[in-house]
Amino acid sequence: MINIGVVGGTGYTGAELLRLLSGHPDINIHIVTSRAEAGRSVSEVFPGLRGRLDLQFASFEDRRLWDCDLVFFATPNGTAMQHVPKLLEKGIRIIDLAADFRLQDEEVFKQWYGIAHACPELLKAAVYGLPEVNRETISKASLVANPGCYPTAIQLGLLPLIESGRVTDSVIVDAKSGVSGAGRGANVNNLLCEVSESFKAYGVDGHRHTPEIHQGLKQMQLSGQAGIDMDLTFVPHLVPMIRGIHATIYCSLKDRNIDVQALFENRFRNEPFVDVMPAGSHPETRSVRASNQCRIAVHHIKGCDKVIVLAVIDNLVKGAAGQAVQNMNIMFGLDETCALNGIALMV
Repeated sequence: MINIGVVGGTGYTGAELLRLLSGHPDINIHIVTSRAEAGRSVSEVFPGLRGRLDLQFASFEDRRLWDCDLVFFATPNGTAMQHVPKLLEKGIRIIDLAADFRLQDEEVFKQWYGIAHACPELLKAAVYGLPEVNRETISKASLVANPGCYPTAIQLGLLPLIESGRVTDSVIVDAKSGVSGAGRGANVNNLLCEVSESFKAYGVDGHRHTPEIHQGLKQMQLSGQAGIDMDLTFVPHLVPMIRGIHATIYCSLKDRNIDVQALFENRFRNEPFVDVMPAGSHPETRSVRASNQCRIAVHHIKGCDKVIVLAVIDNLVKGAAGQAVQNMNIMFGLDETCALNGIALMV
């Protein structure tokens, strides 16, 4: 059995990690930490885990953490980087669900997150955990940076087009997210009365996920030798639902005669968690709720070079905890789909 630690087990992504990991046959949840809930039973805080996880929340200083084979950090940005070097020295593998290791450039990280990086020497050593692109390097990694939710949906929606060099240099992304994407911390702007019956854009002049998306698309271009300096416009929106992301991606083809549907189907044919829907489809966020699926539909506007890609994920699963478990499975040579085959909750 693989001993697993979860640091920060009381946020939404931490709770999803515990839900998914508690059904995994090859791992043992050895320790779950929480500063606020240390000493309380996990199942007292999350009654849905009664009978599935018999542990108390521990402090980060608990020595059981050093007995783990892998530790997940489901903590706020800036936390994991304070502790990861020591854990790596002990031979413990790491998956960080925050942004601490997603960006390879130290100055870019400081610009967008407002803090200096505590271990910049690890930024280029960390493997970006998008399995559909980096599966081989993930399998050998000691430190995996789990992608953000918006970047996951957007990069998967663009992957076949960017990788093959089929699009021009301008891409527009109009993306919507449920309120859980903002985290579990108390915030007046996220109260039900504030978000219900309303709809708004935010981060229009610059969202923290923008440099991560830029970096990922550039790496796809390099792998496909496309060589385009991508002009990306990304506007996120908050919608009155708990979970889910819908990304609508607009781009132009270099050659309007390309069979875009076939391009997507061929690229994702062997990907267990990417579902390319039939031509003309309109995927719904409820079709992926609580699942690790990304559903994609591609629309090639007749008679012109315009392509519109629709991509939906659950921001807490494929956009966070589920992708983290997928990465763990790859790192330990397990069945990639293990503990992740749950069917979406349609209602």
